[in-house]
Amino acid sequence: MTGASDAEVIALLKRYKCPTPFHEVRTRFLGNIASPVMGASPIETVKQLWGGELPEFDSMDTVNELLNVLVAGLWNRLTAHQSSRNPFRLLRFDVAQTREGLKHFALARRQELDGFIEGLFGLEEQIDLPERAHEALGVLAETRAMLAGAVTLLDDSSKPAEPDDLKGLVRNIQELTIIVEKEMNKTILSCKRARSQLLERMPATKPTLH
Repeated sequence: MTGASDAEVIALLKRYKCPTPFHEVRTRFLGNIASPVMGASPIETVKQLWGGELPEFDSMDTVNELLNVLVAGLWNRLTAHQSSRNPFRLLRFDVAQTREGLKHFALARRQELDGFIEGLFGLEEQIDLPERAHEALGVLAETRAMLAGAVTLLDDSSKPAEPDDLKGLVRNIQELTIIVEKEMNKTILSCKRARSQLLERMPATKPTLH
């Protein structure tokens, strides 16, 4: 099951009542793959999907199945996006042009953005980022504020939501989607380059051989 499909991943997350939605799981993994934090662990990131502890399992087989689907499957597939030839894309889905439909759209994009940042930082409060990634993170923070504002606005039923307004908002969120993808990919490539350079410069000490 090493090449687990999105449908298999979604079914597994549902079976174990994962509180993190699939679209956010993807970007959280992606952020952690890109992270400059040395020793970032896929298993720790998987645990964080359930708030820090893995769900209860009936047997070792079910543990292996979960790790197979999430790590050998989804995680490994996402590592392919560390190349400019294979940029990452956020999930595309049909958007109902209603207040509720748009709120779901804006919320999903905000959660994807949050997932990426969570994955990038892991359990750290501060990390050293290369300059290009640092700039990209600034743009992502501004975009997140816009998406959060749209969610709050759509949540307030006292605010009018005319069809033309909703149509305009769909276009705006689609434009923000392109910006988010661009800045995420910039961060991924910048961090990958920095990791390579760091490894090239990292002094190695020969271990004592007894």
